[in-house]
Amino acid sequence: MKSARLLSTAAVALVVLAAAPALAQYQPQYQAAPAQPFATQSSVANLDNRIVALERQISDLLRAEEENGHRIGQLEAQLKQSREDAAARIAALEAQLAAANTQSVAAQPAEAAPEPAKPKQAVANASSKSGAISAVASTEPDPAEEAYDAGYQLWKSGKYDEAVGALRAFTAAYPKHRRTSWANNLTGRALLDKGEPRAAAEVLLANYRSNPKGERAADSLYYLGQSLQRLGQPSQACKAYAELEAVYGSTIRADLKKLLPAAKTEAKCG
Repeated sequence: MKSARLLSTAAVALVVLAAAPALAQYQPQYQAAPAQPFATQSSVANLDNRIVALERQISDLLRAEEENGHRIGQLEAQLKQSREDAAARIAALEAQLAAANTQSVAAQPAEAAPEPAKPKQAVANASSKSGAISAVASTEPDPAEEAYDAGYQLWKSGKYDEAVGALRAFTAAYPKHRRTSWANNLTGRALLDKGEPRAAAEVLLANYRSNPKGERAADSLYYLGQSLQRLGQPSQACKAYAELEAVYGSTIRADLKKLLPAAKTEAKCG
């Protein structure tokens, strides 16, 4: 009995040993799930830095836009004030002129009827009174000249924004005055002096084209060439100088004619 049990146990052991290789070969077939991507600490910090830099750039742009808007508003207010001041000054000068004329007429005595026996003397008296009136009128200030001179003095003192406002107010009030050519030319020069060559070129070209017979049309062509040179367009500047010489020739003012050779040399005109 005991030997049979031993045989049974041995048989079971043999079966287990025989099945062991097969069991060892059998493995469950599966694949590990891919690792999920995760943000590292350095990538998060880099993203935060980029966001902060972007916010700073946006803030700088908004601040610059606000400052530019404020600066433009100030310039517009100054220009408006300059126009109002120039208009008020012109109105005051015109009022003074009208009052002076009224007082002059009121102060003149009524002319007596000429005596029949002395007709020549009466004519002589009337002629002398007429000459006196003309002399008084010639000494009265010209409001247009006063307005132009105000703009000129502002330009001469380096107050270019105020000068531009005063000169434009003058041209608006006296579009047909002989000084209009002067005022437009000086407006272009003021813009050029304050570092705005493009705006200066537009004003100077318009002054020459609108009134080529104006007293400062030739000057506008010269300073148009200067503006184009500042804009980095020497070939266009040479065209302006050539037009100046072709149109005005010997009538160019002496001081302007002295400036022309150096300007052409600077632009390398052929």
